[in-house]
Amino acid sequence: MSKIKQIFSREILNSKATPTLETTVVLSDGTVASASCPSGTSVGSYEAAELRDNDPEKFQGKGVLKAVENVEKIIAPILLDKDATKQQEIDNLMMHADGTLNKGKLGANAILSVSMAVAKAASISLHLPLFMYLREYIKNENIPLKIPTPAFNLINGGKHANNNMDFQEFLVIPATSISYPESLNLATSVYQSIRKNLEERNAISLTGDEGGYAPTFPTNKEGLTFLQEAIMETKYRPNYDVFLGLDCSADNFYSSKEYKLKDSASAMSSEALVSFYNELTKEFHFIYLEDPMSEDDWEGWANLNQKISHQTIIVGDDLVATNPYRLQIALDRKAITGIIIKPNQIGTVIEALAMVEAARLANLKIVVSHRS
Repeated sequence: MSKIKQIFSREILNSKATPTLETTVVLSDGTVASASCPSGTSVGSYEAAELRDNDPEKFQGKGVLKAVENVEKIIAPILLDKDATKQQEIDNLMMHADGTLNKGKLGANAILSVSMAVAKAASISLHLPLFMYLREYIKNENIPLKIPTPAFNLINGGKHANNNMDFQEFLVIPATSISYPESLNLATSVYQSIRKNLEERNAISLTGDEGGYAPTFPTNKEGLTFLQEAIMETKYRPNYDVFLGLDCSADNFYSSKEYKLKDSASAMSSEALVSFYNELTKEFHFIYLEDPMSEDDWEGWANLNQKISHQTIIVGDDLVATNPYRLQIALDRKAITGIIIKPNQIGTVIEALAMVEAARLANLKIVVSHRS
């Protein structure tokens, strides 16, 4: 049994030069592990609460020194000498110390950085890869191990880029039959094809926050056509080797119960947007649509799911926010067939794993997502 002997934290910068926490855990057997907490650019309103300093003189108010202090002065004393392999107990102790539903007192960023660092330390101490260690917390260990199918964000829009594209991520998704090395080769081939085509048009080939290109097109549909043409110039076959998907992040173009897209001269109703997605799906054969409707447009979600889920995975990110209560509503309303898992939306490793298990039992497609 390896006990927690030391916990300390520091303020670091993430990939967007925004402060976040990195926490280090030291165990009694000498194991040392660190974890940093991500944060999102496009954040749903139902996510666990980050704790920020709100000091306008430092990092535009986004510093996390209060969260660092909470780790070292409140969380660390509670966890010292606890068994690092008891992740459920560790996370429960932190949630109890916080005492809020959204972890707003200590900060979800503070709690998660510790939760992840403890899990990493425990896996190292037990000489297990982290994925094998976390697998022990999933009830059905008969699930076969396999590398997930990647979804590559090759064109950025929305809050991820300074262009005029409404949809946030234009995704290229290899067929599940393709190995990961070949999937990576596929993605880089399409990426280079995009760049070549942009240069031929004398278009700006800057990249967005997520590393994909951030071109400007008159409409979102023209952006999809451009991406499809870039794929066709590679050796890979559209709708056979590779498929298209979107992270729409619809809350970014939703206002006053209407959706405002470059593709329409007037604002769209929920019904009109569903029809638009239906038309796009017929033309581009999407297999994946993430956050296509606003997080509170339940009727729109159910309508879209009923119309196109036979061919397209309808995925809830902001809608569900890795939250069990939101997941149950989504299931009751038949709103989704897939779910995004982001640990910092809920705030602990154990709760994120519980969401994975709940989604699996509901036969949802599980998509583990990155953040900055």
